[in-house]
Amino acid sequence: MYTDPQFNRILIVDDDEDVLLAARLLLKAHAESLVTEKEPRNIPALLRNHSYDVILLDMNFALDSTSGKEGFFWLEKILEIDPDAVVILITAFGDVETAVRAIRAGATDFVLKPWQNEKLLATLSAAYQLRKSRIELGSLRAQQHQLSEDLDQQFHDLIGVSAPIREVFATVRKVAATDANVLILGENGTGKELVARALHRQSRRKGQVFISVDMGAVSESLFESELFGHTRGSFTDARKDRAGRFEVASGGTLFLDEIGNLPLPLQAKLLTVLESRTVTRLGSNKPVPFDVRLICATNMRIHEMVAQDRFRQDLLYRINTVEISLPPLCERSGDIQLLAGHFLEIYCKKYQKPLKKLSFAALEKLRKYPWPGNVRELQHAVERAIILSDKQVLQPGDFLLSRPEQAKKEGLVFEEYNMELVEKIIIRKAIEKHGGNISRAARELGYTRSALYRRLEKYGL
Repeated sequence: MYTDPQFNRILIVDDDEDVLLAARLLLKAHAESLVTEKEPRNIPALLRNHSYDVILLDMNFALDSTSGKEGFFWLEKILEIDPDAVVILITAFGDVETAVRAIRAGATDFVLKPWQNEKLLATLSAAYQLRKSRIELGSLRAQQHQLSEDLDQQFHDLIGVSAPIREVFATVRKVAATDANVLILGENGTGKELVARALHRQSRRKGQVFISVDMGAVSESLFESELFGHTRGSFTDARKDRAGRFEVASGGTLFLDEIGNLPLPLQAKLLTVLESRTVTRLGSNKPVPFDVRLICATNMRIHEMVAQDRFRQDLLYRINTVEISLPPLCERSGDIQLLAGHFLEIYCKKYQKPLKKLSFAALEKLRKYPWPGNVRELQHAVERAIILSDKQVLQPGDFLLSRPEQAKKEGLVFEEYNMELVEKIIIRKAIEKHGGNISRAARELGYTRSALYRRLEKYGL
């Protein structure tokens, strides 16, 4: 059953007084404000003073009674002033072809004279919903743009003035404007994704999407579906066609994090795709071209992995046109005060607390600590101190940091530094520390739950 629509404001423009009268009688019960206008030249002034849920516009005025040219002219003017406007054309039966042309020019719909009341109300209601959708979409886009600007300041949390980090900034500025593939190397917590985002937002693709994929979290069985896409029915749970990350990122930047964790068979598939610049969805034989700027990252010693035949040399050549190595925090201790101050501002604002300061003794403690978890560990340490401390000036005791002797006692000082052995031991210790709680262990290690499960399977833990 049809429900009467309710509108805030409707504008009707027609030089026929009988049409305006009929519209007023029908619509006065359905709109808080109903504006009728005989002179189309008054449209710009009306639109500058108010916005309208729906605009009813005659196609033919006295000066041009049959061709619809004047209607086209005012339709263009309306959309120029308000691109989100929804315009319904009022036209005679013989002008249907003209009305269809006008819809292609940007009108929303048309009604025929003389109209059927129920049909006109239904058309107005549908147009009003379109207007609301356009406004909501515009608002969401504005919010997304603002969030992107907030997140994507020039280097965001990747800040510092020390020589090692300045070198990184300089490389980013040189490389960003190109489409060169970039490989970012660095320990966990050094800011590899931040560098990838900095490359994207300073590139020619900054207005397009940035898609991030945690390769350590993608299982071998879902690798092709996630990256290359699939068609409906290609496997049990494939209920509809789905584009892979390469297709979704086309035109923008694709960031493949933890690329060093990719097994050799999947490395071969990735190489084939990068060489052909096309993907073929599971269940399809049709190659789909893509255009992405590829950025990869790993915390593993990937060149050693190549020497050990654990990573394909041809794939490494393909992904590392330019390499950027991020220094660990212990090599840029001069940035600790700047970083700590940055995180103090962020988390005092987040938790609605007055801006706290660091005492000299607290700052010295932070400077002397080796920061095995790098910037991420410093960030979490500052956040925890702000949450737990009621002091305006944070003291050394407000920062609960692991001690080197504690690490030695827990078996975290190694006689050899094979990365897989080190990772295996650290994962086991983290899980023991948290009593088998995978979520907490993953959070402390800086992994996602799925990435940690993948490593547990890999190391047989």
